[in-house]
Amino acid sequence: MTALHHRESLPPRPEGSNTVDTFLISDRAAELVDFLVAVLEAEEVPEARTLDHDGLLLHSEVRVGDSVLVVADRKPDWPFTPAFVRVHVHDVDAVLERATQHGAEIVTRPTDFFGDVLARFSDPSGNLWWIQRHDPGADTSAWTDDTATDDTATDASADWSDVASPELEYIHSTLTEAVRTLRDPRSRAV
Repeated sequence: MTALHHRESLPPRPEGSNTVDTFLISDRAAELVDFLVAVLEAEEVPEARTLDHDGLLLHSEVRVGDSVLVVADRKPDWPFTPAFVRVHVHDVDAVLERATQHGAEIVTRPTDFFGDVLARFSDPSGNLWWIQRHDPGADTSAWTDDTATDDTATDASADWSDVASPELEYIHSTLTEAVRTLRDPRSRAV
């Protein structure tokens, strides 16, 4: 399928929406919307904000670049469901600075990642954000392994060690630790 044919075959969607839009369920959703506006320079779509009959935020939308994030409040009996979201930005350091000013904790410092720069932070609602500056001119040949066959691709012993580096080890270990230590924000308030 060619790229042009693929674009023409995309399913219909509302103006401004992508084929996939991320949905974040959070305590204090309105505060998360404010956080996204301040940190990611998102724009809230005011007409999308809808309160449920219990006063909780049922639906809101923020635009980050060409993407839509839908944000809603978690009901009292709903489980903690943290989001893991990747956002491409112009300036990783500036985003991290704004994030920490608004209560986020840096999980992964800016690190070279196949020619790009990748960082992560955890927001006050417990979501984990990948912040990445893409370098379209970077050499990404290490991302592919031309020697792999269908047999080796399914081999349980195959892993990413042939492209491992101290940077990738750091990126991997900080993610592993962040996910291992995820806690429901409601349990922190007790």
